[in-house]
Amino acid sequence: MKFIGLLAVAVLAMAKPVFAQELYVNTEPASNMATHSVGVRVENQGYFNPVFKNRSTLEIMYGASKSLMIHGSIYQSDYYYNQQHFEGGSAYAKYRFLSVDSIQSHFRGAVFVKAAAINNPLYNQEISLEGDNSGLQSGVVFTKLAHKLAVSASASYLHAFDNSSGNKLPITNANNAVAYTLSTGYLLLPKVYENYNQVNVNLYVELLGKSNIEYNQSYLDAAPAVQFIFNSVFRVDLSYRTALYNNMVRTSNNVYLVRLEYNFFNLF
Repeated sequence: MKFIGLLAVAVLAMAKPVFAQELYVNTEPASNMATHSVGVRVENQGYFNPVFKNRSTLEIMYGASKSLMIHGSIYQSDYYYNQQHFEGGSAYAKYRFLSVDSIQSHFRGAVFVKAAAINNPLYNQEISLEGDNSGLQSGVVFTKLAHKLAVSASASYLHAFDNSSGNKLPITNANNAVAYTLSTGYLLLPKVYENYNQVNVNLYVELLGKSNIEYNQSYLDAAPAVQFIFNSVFRVDLSYRTALYNNMVRTSNNVYLVRLEYNFFNLF
């Protein structure tokens, strides 16, 4: 995708410290990015069976304050058509209401809300606001960091609407779901932290679950991931998500993810 590729080009920025092991790949922690910083994410995810399909996402993030962080995303995929097409977009906001800090440790809590407007057909029983469904999501997330280990858990409620372009939900009132996650992250490298220019290597294991209330169906996925952070500003994420349990009709039970992210600090 040319327009996403062009926006992936970044310039040098002033490095700032990050708690790398809670920069989860498939979920968001309760912590926020630095105030007045901007992040640009370019992501591709997809599956290979029965045929290769993939979705690209361009996401812009902004740290409005130490407590408030906002995201905007647009999606393009061939999940529902034989060729790539623009699917729509979403907006996300997270407000941190709890911070308990100590040396090499903290505990944080946040509430979040997400809204999406999507123009795809509606075939699946899963409600997903990442390019599949129009709707609203709200929830709470708590994150605990202790030295090199970070653990985070979230719970949220989703309500889907009919998609645009006349694409309606397959069953009347089948539009409510709950989602729940448990994520762990471990800082593997560097063994001894000396400066912000060292390459960080983080390992993650995330459990991602969802239940569709009207269908009485659910799934639980495992998503191991590895992450590399260069100069404290450039991030590379690699993940593969697979079902531990599933009785829900959805796009795929096995999805890869590749993401590039660049952060600009003190931009304003």
